[in-house]
Amino acid sequence: MSASSTLSHAVIPQTSLHKVEADGVEVFYRTAGDPGAPVILLLHGFPASSFMFRELMPRLADEFHLIAPDLPGFGFTQVPEKRNYTYSFDSLAHTIASFTDALGLTRHAIYVFDYGAPTGFRLAMARPERITAIISQNGNAYEEGLGDSWAPIRRYWAEPTQENREVLRTNILTLEGTRWQYTHGVEHSDSIAPESYTLDTALLDRPGNKEIQLDLFLNYASNIELYPKFQDYFRTSKPPLLAIWGKNDPFFLPAGAQAFKRDLPSARVEFLDTGHFALETHASAIAEAIKDFLNGKSAVIA
Repeated sequence: MSASSTLSHAVIPQTSLHKVEADGVEVFYRTAGDPGAPVILLLHGFPASSFMFRELMPRLADEFHLIAPDLPGFGFTQVPEKRNYTYSFDSLAHTIASFTDALGLTRHAIYVFDYGAPTGFRLAMARPERITAIISQNGNAYEEGLGDSWAPIRRYWAEPTQENREVLRTNILTLEGTRWQYTHGVEHSDSIAPESYTLDTALLDRPGNKEIQLDLFLNYASNIELYPKFQDYFRTSKPPLLAIWGKNDPFFLPAGAQAFKRDLPSARVEFLDTGHFALETHASAIAEAIKDFLNGKSAVIA
């Protein structure tokens, strides 16, 4: 067989880019895979966008239909000024719920990471019948999962002063702060593609965006308040759940992954020797774990 013939059979699933109006917002999203296949909704975290799923989507698209939106305030989703959007996690969840309605999604799994977790768990609580399974990659729902790196944000919750707001602006919303989130806990930090944190930084630096991020930092306290309700949802609805965790994450600790088993004894919990952005180093391992997990739940997600 010739080299050209071999290459012709090595079909790599393509990811396409789209926009749709939902909740008065122009939501940018990526999609891959057969629209007739079981759906996974991929929800990114701070300070990223659907770009973080660039390595995962082609690895899953042979079996699943992947849909990854950019949350309002992130990536290439555009919120018109006249919309007077309130940047809170309730608002993010409402917009993503409207987004799923606009695409006609009625049954889907969710992959949640970082900010995507409280967004996705709100969706799940509101529409439990639509959620076929949950993959939580460093997506927390338990107090014991919060690391010491939350200390400056906790101070801002306790005292929402301009001084504490400026501390977060100058220590977190910078290229150095974003690079650290990507590289901390990674054995070979120089293996992290610089496009990742450089793109995030460029988008954070757009006029007005840092104020959006600071508002969301303050509102993150609402997620902690909802943890008992998230946990009640787990116990009541019993969604199949895979927690796959970068164990060196300074924000969301391994204890947060293990805690899922308290409410979902059948949850699968796996750890990877990497940091917060586990997809940057372990996309293949995560894809294989997801396939194994969801194929084992095929009767549920079909």
